[in-house]
Amino acid sequence: MAGRLAGKRCFVTAAGQGIGRATVLAYAAEGATVVATDRDAEKLSGLAAQTVTTAALDVLDDQAVMECITRHGPFDVLFNCAGFVHQNDVLSCTDDDWDFAFALNVRSQWKVMRAVLPGMLGRGGGAIVNMASAAGSVKGVANRFVYGTTKAAVVGMTKSVAADYVAKGIRCNCVCPGTVDTPSLGERISANAAAMGGETAARAAFVGRQAMGRLATPEEIAALVVYLSAPESAFVTAQAVVIDGGWTN
Repeated sequence: MAGRLAGKRCFVTAAGQGIGRATVLAYAAEGATVVATDRDAEKLSGLAAQTVTTAALDVLDDQAVMECITRHGPFDVLFNCAGFVHQNDVLSCTDDDWDFAFALNVRSQWKVMRAVLPGMLGRGGGAIVNMASAAGSVKGVANRFVYGTTKAAVVGMTKSVAADYVAKGIRCNCVCPGTVDTPSLGERISANAAAMGGETAARAAFVGRQAMGRLATPEEIAALVVYLSAPESAFVTAQAVVIDGGWTN
């Protein structure tokens, strides 16, 4: 039986680990042809297959973005997954923190959408899924000042793109995860370990803020991304879909 994305061409950023990698595998399992990109080419190891092409890509490099999409496109689906989580507040956030967070978390998504959209329009439509977060416009989270600010911007950007292109066959949504058990989270746990009595205590603190008493898996987030990418969600656009285990309830 054909998968939900049979015949679809998908483009994924930050595909080397975590949610991005899980989504590449989920797209492929649903019959899609996938181009999986990451700044660190080594992280893409093991993904290349008959229906998955891997490519090194720094989404902060506008020319590289355009060249990669021109070379491998056009696409029916885009999953904008690249991002970074700063830990700061309004007083400790530096100019460099602010500039980098907006460049990676917001500007890169704009640039990738801008590069992909003409091809989608030429194919008669498409689905864009952007990575936002429950931390931002959904919920204020301590020590996530610039991160939450950028993720709120992603929600606004997503809704704007959806409004502009809804009559042209383009859907644009974003996912707003809670805490997900990814390598990125592992790095934050290590960074907080000394101040929180060790890695076990730091991890317990992240788990403890989830109403379900556990972290999400990358595969659970990928399943939502697949739904928003597939024809079955054809009436869904301009939505910031929260998947946080009840954290924001």
